[in-house]
Amino acid sequence: MPNPLEIHTLGASGLGVSRLSLGTAPLGNLLMQVTEEEALLTIEAAMSSGINYLDTAPFYGYGLSEERIGRCLPKLSKRPLISTKVGRLLRPGVREGNEFYGNKQPFYLANLDKRFIFDFSYDGVLRSHEESLQRLGVDAVDILHIHDPDDDEHFTDAVQGAYRALNRLREEGSIKAVSAGMNQWEMLSDFLDHGRFDCFLLAGRYTLLDQSSLAEFLPKCLKHGTSIVIGGVYNSGILANPVRGTTYNYVEAPQGLIDRALAMEVICQRYGVPLKAAALQFPLGHPAVATVLTGVRNRAEWQENLQLFELEIPRDLWLELRDRGMIGPAVPLPGD
Repeated sequence: MPNPLEIHTLGASGLGVSRLSLGTAPLGNLLMQVTEEEALLTIEAAMSSGINYLDTAPFYGYGLSEERIGRCLPKLSKRPLISTKVGRLLRPGVREGNEFYGNKQPFYLANLDKRFIFDFSYDGVLRSHEESLQRLGVDAVDILHIHDPDDDEHFTDAVQGAYRALNRLREEGSIKAVSAGMNQWEMLSDFLDHGRFDCFLLAGRYTLLDQSSLAEFLPKCLKHGTSIVIGGVYNSGILANPVRGTTYNYVEAPQGLIDRALAMEVICQRYGVPLKAAALQFPLGHPAVATVLTGVRNRAEWQENLQLFELEIPRDLWLELRDRGMIGPAVPLPGD
């Protein structure tokens, strides 16, 4: 049975993170409003359960997620490990382009007078770090992720600017771990050729539905001693509720993927296991994975995820998923 409080070390950083951790994008009003009271109570509930790590970013609510964490920290009996991100500066302005989805809907329903500007330069990253510290109300964070340098120009800037800045902060002792966080593995793999990364935040690319990082990227991380923080275990919704209209990678899921998720759900039901529990625990089998980061909107969702994480899943379920081609033959199974 997985233990959410079990500690795993992130690379060579010396930081030990709990096996289950809290993602706070939803607490920045991602796609829907979360009240201030519920957001703070959710953070308190997660930390009171014994986990020790939470993740945020300037982009999450255009500062709201960081601000809410800052308002909650004085209420906690012990300060958790905190990661935030660099690469986006928040500035007054009108949102545009990739700040919207679908029919011009903003991803975050908060601080609507602000927009972000991509800036992976050395100076821009140091500015982003200082502004995050102010919003969080802390003197230091533990981990900084370079956030979504998704094209070649941004990647070059991230290597030449952002990484140099983060490496300097690590050498000075201002942060403990250097990371990058993305919804793809290919560029994260390229980062390993240009610097020393303690960990990566990999979202959605090592899940029940998408094991594309398994063959090349995860073995490379093991070779380099780089740990993985797994995000997006539900692939933005489809593995939580595989129905028509659900999302995969933040857009409407194609029917073929919904059918695949439904077939997995049927197998899980035969063993009395919710599909969400299998999705949440699946990444734990890989030795590169240190923690599973789960985003929630309220205390009830946190408690549900905690219970799903602790649920004992029969080995035969994993073997049947493998036999039916739902997970690859080389996938290391949880509990092995």
